[in-house]
Amino acid sequence: MADKMFADATAAVVDIRDGATLAVGGFGLCGVPDRLIEALAEAGTTGLRVFSNNCGVDDHGLGILLSSGQISRVTASYVGENKEFARQYLAGELEVELTPQGTLAERLRAGGAGIPAFFTPAGVGTPVADGGMPWRHGADGSVLIASPAKETREFGGRRFVLEEAINADFALVHARLGDTEGNLVFDKTAMNFNPLAAMAGKVTIAQVEELVEPGDLDPNEVHLPGVFVQRVVHTGAQQKRIEKRTVTVVGGQP
Repeated sequence: MADKMFADATAAVVDIRDGATLAVGGFGLCGVPDRLIEALAEAGTTGLRVFSNNCGVDDHGLGILLSSGQISRVTASYVGENKEFARQYLAGELEVELTPQGTLAERLRAGGAGIPAFFTPAGVGTPVADGGMPWRHGADGSVLIASPAKETREFGGRRFVLEEAINADFALVHARLGDTEGNLVFDKTAMNFNPLAAMAGKVTIAQVEELVEPGDLDPNEVHLPGVFVQRVVHTGAQQKRIEKRTVTVVGGQP
């Protein structure tokens, strides 16, 4: 078996070229492969086309690549909490494909499972299926590119829309625990999109907080087998970010 270990994040992403497609794990600010994203930012790779649940915040995660103008297209289910994302989209600098969250998850999973497309009821009777959602705006606010209509069919008396699987050139994921063969264990909410993104990547790069040797992990605890992972980087403990901080004011003092 080829050695999957890389010395650092910079070495692991060195061959990600301009225009590459990326499936990126994370949910909100949980389980974001931040070290790998920072390495891409430092490399200056541009024209990246990203598949991810969301695009981070202005100063963290994929938001870093957005701020530096390195992302050209995003397929996501949620775009809140990022002012730069909204600005680029409305100014016509960024192409955005919005898709229902469950559909995005299944498109990633299908890509990893070798399923080219599937039918789902999500989005039937809306612009998701009928087309017309703005993908790219002009500088004057006009719609330059709109989503196409998708095939729909009836099964058992219900309408379903055809969605295509996602396959990406690379996948970037974060795991709490992993071994040198790429078997990974994710932590709580971080498990939502990281395994799916990993499955969809032709070359999957995993940053892990804790690294162990093969055989140290209980097979029953492994969330993603190493067959889906080609590169592993031991990055150590991850800084825990809070997406929204809410305080209660009592007697005039927070």
